Parts: sequence; C-alpha cells; structure tokens
Amino acid sequence: MKPHAFVAMPFGVKKDGQGVEIDFNRVYAELIKPALEAAGLEVFRADEEERVGDIRTDMFQELLIADLVVADLTLDNPNVWYTLGVRHALRARGVVLISGGRVPTAFDLYTDRKLRYGIKNGGPDSATIEQDKRNLSDMVKATMESWRGRKISPVYTLLEHLREPQWRDLLLAQHNEFSATYETWESRMEVARQKNQVGDILVLADETPTQALWIEARRAAGNCLVKLRHFDFALEQFEDALALDVEDKPSREKKALCLGRLSRYEEAREWTRRLTEDHPTDPEVWALAGRVEKDNWILRWRRFDSTPAQMRVAAAAEQASLEQAVEPYHKAFIADPSHFYSGISSLTLHLLLQHLGGEPSQTVIDNLIGGVLWASLTAQERDKKDYWARASYAELCLLVNPKDTVTREYRTAVAAANRDWFALDSSRQTLELLRDLEFRPEETATALAIIDAEIRRATPPFVPRQVFLFSGHMIDKEGRQPPRFPKEKESVASQKITEALQKLGAGSEDLALTQGACGGDLLFTEICQQRGLKVQWLQPFDEPTFIQKSVVCGSETWRGRYFKAKANLTIIPGIRAAPEELGPPPKGVEPYERCNLWLLYTALSYGIGKVQFLCLWDGGGGDGPGGTAHMYQEVNRRTGQVTWIDTRTL
Repeated sequence: MKPHAFVAMPFGVKKDGQGVEIDFNRVYAELIKPALEAAGLEVFRADEEERVGDIRTDMFQELLIADLVVADLTLDNPNVWYTLGVRHALRARGVVLISGGRVPTAFDLYTDRKLRYGIKNGGPDSATIEQDKRNLSDMVKATMESWRGRKISPVYTLLEHLREPQWRDLLLAQHNEFSATYETWESRMEVARQKNQVGDILVLADETPTQALWIEARRAAGNCLVKLRHFDFALEQFEDALALDVEDKPSREKKALCLGRLSRYEEAREWTRRLTEDHPTDPEVWALAGRVEKDNWILRWRRFDSTPAQMRVAAAAEQASLEQAVEPYHKAFIADPSHFYSGISSLTLHLLLQHLGGEPSQTVIDNLIGGVLWASLTAQERDKKDYWARASYAELCLLVNPKDTVTREYRTAVAAANRDWFALDSSRQTLELLRDLEFRPEETATALAIIDAEIRRATPPFVPRQVFLFSGHMIDKEGRQPPRFPKEKESVASQKITEALQKLGAGSEDLALTQGACGGDLLFTEICQQRGLKVQWLQPFDEPTFIQKSVVCGSETWRGRYFKAKANLTIIPGIRAAPEELGPPPKGVEPYERCNLWLLYTALSYGIGKVQFLCLWDGGGGDGPGGTAHMYQEVNRRTGQVTWIDTRTL
C-alpha cells in the first residue's frame, strides 16, 4: 500500500496579505498533488471527501492516521493553522511545511524548515513549477525516510517525556471508511496468525491501510516465523520494523532472541544489554537476557553424538556460563513475582547448577519453589485454560515432587494445550534438556512420554526438505506473434523441467508451489506429482475466474489436465485463492503481481535456504503485469537460487 498524505491548505481563490488573488485549487492540482504522487504517496484533501458526514470528524481521522501531513502556510488561514496544531498534538513526526512566495513569520514555527514555491498570475509560477515539484518530492521522500526518532512536532520536541498515544486507541467512535478497512484487515491478519500462514501475513503487511500498521504487521510475521523456527527470515521482519521505529520494544526483544537462536551471541548480548539499560525493571527483558545466556550455555556442551553421562560432565565444566543464565532469570522474577515463566526458569537452572556440582543458595531455591507455586497457581485461577501456567506448575512438580504428582500434572497440562503442537514442542525442549543431563531421570521420562503422546495426536506443521517455486509462460494462443511458448515445444519443455528437478534432487519430502495455469504451471505440476512431491496452487482469483483467465484462455484441452492434476493435490488445502484468503486486492494492486509475491513469501516462510525457483521464460516482459519476469526479479533479489529454462533455446 502507498503511504497516505493529507493536505491542509486553503480552498478556492483567496487573497494574500497584499490583496493578490491565488487559486489554491490550481496549486493543489498542478503542484502539490503531482509532487506527492511522484514521491509514491496517495494524496487526499478534505474537500475531496464525498461521503455524507461531519467534515471535522473526517479531518481529525486523517490527521491521526495519515503517514504525512503537508500544510500550506501561504496565508494566515486559521483552519490550516488549527489543523497543523492538531497534527502536532497527535503525532511527533510526519509533517512538511510549504509556502507560496513569502516565509510565514509566526513565532511558533519561525525556525522550522519550510519549502517555498513560486506564485505568478494567481497560480504556480510556470517558470519554476517543475523545479518546485522536484523540490517538494525530494523533501517528502527525505521526511518519510528519516529516522523515526527525529521529532518534527514542537509539542513532542519541547515536552521530551511526552509519548504518542496508541493511534488505534484514538480511532474515532463514528464508523467510517478507514475504521471499516482497518477492521477487515485486522481480522484477516488474526486468521493468518492463528493458521501460521506467514506468506499471508507478509502480503497483508504490504497492504496495510496505513504505515502505522506496518510495524505491527512485521512483528506478527516475525512472531510466526519464530514459532516455526525460521529465525533468519524472522530477523528480517523485526529489522524492518526497527527501521521504522528504532525504539520499538517488542521488535528489539525478538531481534535479540533471533540473534541468540542463530548463534550470534555477542550481538544478542549487546541487544539485551541495551534493553536492560532502557527497561531495568521489565521482567520480559530480563527473561530474554536469561534465555540468550541459557541458549549459549547449552550450545557449549550439548553434542547429540554423546551419551547423557558425557553431556553431564561437559555441562558441569561450563558452570560459569550456567551462572550467567541464572542471574537474569532471577532478576526477572524479583522484578515481577507473578512472572511465573522467569520464576520456573530460574528455579530449573538453580537446581541444574546444584545437580552439576555447583553450590547455589538453598534459601534462594526454597524461596523460588514457594514463589513459583504461588505465581503459577494464581495464574491458573485467573485463566483456567492458560497452558503456560499449567505447564510451569507441572515443571515445578517434576523438579521437586513424586512421580505420581508429575504424571497427574503433566496430563492436566497437555489437556489445556488443546493440541497446540508448538506449545507442546516448547515443553518438550525443556524436558530434553533435563533428560540429557540425567536430572531425575524417572520423573523426566514420565513427563516426556506424556508430552510425546500428545504431540503425536496434534498436527505438526509440514516441514519440507526443499521448496520448489515455479513460474512459466502459459501455452501460446493460436497464431500468437511472435511465438513465446508454442504448443509444439511442450514435450521438450516438459523434458527440461524433468531434468532440472532431477538435478536438484526433488522428491517426496519436498513441496512445489505454483498457480496451476495452462502451459508451464501444469507441466511442472504433472512432473512434480509423478516424482511424489506435494503440490499446492496459490491463485490470484477465485477458481472459476482463474480457469477462464489462465487455463482455458488458449484452448479447452487444458481443462481436463487441470482437473486431473487438481484431483492429485495431496496437501491440504490443495488450492488457495487470494480473494478468499487475503480479501480483494486493494486499489492499485495488480492481482497477478500480488499472487507472485504471495507465492514467494509462502515459499520463503519455510526457510530462505530451502527455496529453489524454476522458471520457463523467454527473458522478456509479459503480456501484462505480474508475469514470470516479475517473479524472476523478486526471487533473484532474495535468494539467487534460480534455474532458468529459456524457451528461446528449446
């Protein structure tokens, strides 16, 4: 989605201080609007609102959610000044000031940078308008790209501890077009989050109704990727969010987590150090610091080709690293005694330290046992279905209670998980740690057996070994000139696709993604199915429309092949249609290009290094936007793992 700009300026013909008439509608149409559109923004002025309603309500909504406000201060117009004041009160940045001819002398903005444009004969000066448009475009781009920590509003500049309100909390009570768009978008994002459809989230992130939502969308995508353990791609999402707001705490936390999981511990430590300095009493921050140190400690001794006895000896030799992990978890629990996650983590590590020959304080251990007992039980009282509270209490029982209690509480905990594979697997990782270090082996084995049995009942995510992404020309219509993929080249194209898949070792553990159009897509699908790959089609339209536009557009002979291949799609769902999953494309978004990005994002969500792109392409542009050329450019920019079958050489 394009960033949204709101223009505050006089309307119609007005006289300046010297009595000279200026047609501000011309200024808007000939200068401001084209300059902003050239900078990549969607432009709106209050008098363009066609709906029935309160113009002031609409104006406040625009001033709240607009990514940029351009205020024309050529005249001492009270409406423009009032509008500018409201924006300065609501948002700390995102304002460009312009003036025709003169420089405004109002004391409050006297030192603020303003862009001057030429005025002549009642409108923009024809001698300077092209340069004025370029200057305004450049200033807008610089403002949009500037560091978000740089405040523009004098209100936020002078009152340094003032923080912007959460704009969603300020959405006006009156239902309007923006709130309806936002609610629809938010609903689709939530469905995608629940289904762990990272590709959907990334497309929806590109289509946010305003850039204010973009950070939230990137966070959502990153969190899903963390859940799926694709930490490299998740890191990209959090870094994109931080590029817009360097102080965004959730993104800073998750970036540190990803760095730790990618074994970039020095960077992870630095990020957590800064977080603990900025948020010294925040339990989440201290727990994150503990998690980074714990991961580092485990990496130093765990070897999967070693016996538990050997790993226990190796872990005991890394006592200093273990103590570094204990401390931040303990600080987190002291900061908030209701934070049962940090409490149980601190207790587990204290007991492991003792188990490995260290000498932690028994008084601290006893206090932690009582604290975790209280925190986890009260959390269960607040929410009977809280899996993490129940899992923490079950872990406490494993650490200190008899086996029959362990059995009972782990069975109670897995029932609360409601077959959430990711939650169960997280608990399993803790139990594997205890198993590897031979901590209470009988109780640990009992808990592991219960968790493993429930995991088998749950539906684990499909994790392909490789992901084959395909885009290719549709078969030429009869008489197409110049020919691109004529039907007589179908057999040799099929042979080349087969050779490419064979060379890349494609097999039954892999996933294939394409649209399912006549020609290249269906050839690729048929060959993949013969090799046992799981195939999924992502399509830009509902299926009947797609069949008309992309399957039988050249010849009816492809309809039968389409339905035969469809019947053999083994992954569920075999076909996903963009209008159903993502909603209709926003204004200005081309459906085929949208589908290309959807395919690419979905492929990348399984892990950047797994993606192999095959294209059947003549190297030229397509008949319209969203063709193979577009996909080739996008994939080549992201992974470089491209196999190009050039139709000109078939």
